[in-house]
Amino acid sequence: MEKPGKKSPAAARKSPAPAKKAPAAAKKAAAAKKTAGAGKSAAVKKAPPPKKQLVAPKKATATVRAAPVKTVVKPVEDESRTALVRRARRINRELAEVFPYAHPELDFENPFQLVVATVLSAQTTDLRVNQTTPALFAKYPTPEDLAAANPEEVEEILRPTGFFRAKTKSVIGLSKALTEDFGGEVPGRLEDLVKLPGVGRKTAFVVLGNAFGRPGITVDTHFQRLVRRWRWTAETDPDKIEAAVGALFPKSDWTDLSHHVIWHGRRICHARKPACGACPIAPLCPAYGEGETDPEKARKLLKYEKGGLPGQRLKPPQAYLDAGGRPAPPLGAG
Repeated sequence: MEKPGKKSPAAARKSPAPAKKAPAAAKKAAAAKKTAGAGKSAAVKKAPPPKKQLVAPKKATATVRAAPVKTVVKPVEDESRTALVRRARRINRELAEVFPYAHPELDFENPFQLVVATVLSAQTTDLRVNQTTPALFAKYPTPEDLAAANPEEVEEILRPTGFFRAKTKSVIGLSKALTEDFGGEVPGRLEDLVKLPGVGRKTAFVVLGNAFGRPGITVDTHFQRLVRRWRWTAETDPDKIEAAVGALFPKSDWTDLSHHVIWHGRRICHARKPACGACPIAPLCPAYGEGETDPEKARKLLKYEKGGLPGQRLKPPQAYLDAGGRPAPPLGAG
């Protein structure tokens, strides 16, 4: 018989059993915590749906940028310098095939006539200048003759070109400068040409490139408009445009490049309504869609100025080739 307060050996051996249950409970608690933790991590892993919602606005923005754009001055998105050079040169090659005979559209027989005609072409068309200069050069064939001319008589001849008083002052002034400083000869250096009254870098490069065969870029209104549409440069100052575009091409290409761009601007890529649907370089143009994209309607927008009425319509570029596939001379050319 066991004494009160004492446990038998068998009971003593059984008593620790409750203590063994504690680790099991702990394991269950740990497992519960793990399950809770797993639930939390699973909840965290389910977070991607909000991320997809955050990406959506970016896709919408990209869609807006991909739509046909107006003329902008930002570079083509993600276009490297190398890609820009290649695209610009390819555009020039394509235009050279469309306008293989591109040339200055001012009529001239010598450097003096060219520099005068180029000064007169400001704020008017080459066609109007070509209609005016024959009478001017017939009466004043040399710089000495024009330097000694009566301003009122010159003004009367130049009246159709607009701004005739200012132009009269310029052509008489440059004629005097040629007579007094250069022996009656047009100089063949840029630094000398820009000293003449009414002659800036644009006029100087026209003379250098077409009268002396020295490369130069002519940055007129057409050239400025197109190189910005094509995103060759974001510059707006003519001198900076000249430098930026010149850096994309070999110097030997500069003069012909100027002709190609200017011809394209006058005939196809107009300021107000470009003929995008009839443009031979449409796949290379970031501003495609700014003008008419329907091919039939776009062809009606093509223009051909020389030898006809201002704004005269023309046929597609292939019409410039003769029966043998060779470049045909410009309409009205002698």
